[in-house]
Amino acid sequence: MPAEHGADVPDVPGGDQELWSRAAAGDVAAFGALFDRHAGAVWNYAYRLTGSWATAEDLASLTFLTAWRRLGEVTLVNDSARPWLYTVTANLARREQRRLGRFAAVLTRLPRNNVVRDHAEDVAGQIDADRQLKVVLNAVAKLRRAERRAVELCLLGGLSTAEASAVLGIAEPSVRARISRARGRLRELLRDTDARVGEEF
Repeated sequence: MPAEHGADVPDVPGGDQELWSRAAAGDVAAFGALFDRHAGAVWNYAYRLTGSWATAEDLASLTFLTAWRRLGEVTLVNDSARPWLYTVTANLARREQRRLGRFAAVLTRLPRNNVVRDHAEDVAGQIDADRQLKVVLNAVAKLRRAERRAVELCLLGGLSTAEASAVLGIAEPSVRARISRARGRLRELLRDTDARVGEEF
């Protein structure tokens, strides 16, 4: 990915499609503008998918690295880079979860040592937020694949049903129906958990 973008990157006008095209032609400032415009949302989405700050940071970086490498191959939806960026982030998150699953399986076969827990990491508010998010993510993982993708894009990612419709290749009413079914199922799955966990569903 290009050098870090921030205050030293000039404000570059234009819609995402225009910026994407300019970036594909070699305009680094245009890519910097896309990064500045969407990096926060991509990080938030990655965090909501994984429940890990560090993993979200890695996934956000990998998402924009993927974007940089594929500028010339991608057509944006509705002049917005966000649906495509979210799709890349979700794919990377699933790959990371599979990798961690294999790693966890290996760890269960290793002998246990007496490990002293580092209490310096126990920041109560963040741990509670992470715990609640993981409860929600576990419930989302139990949904049917079609409903889970709609939830990831709209409820966790904040895309509109129109944007999700374009990403998923289905009609917008179908997206709304999937989300409606998913909400009901999630309320059922989260019924016996802390009430705050299920508030947004």
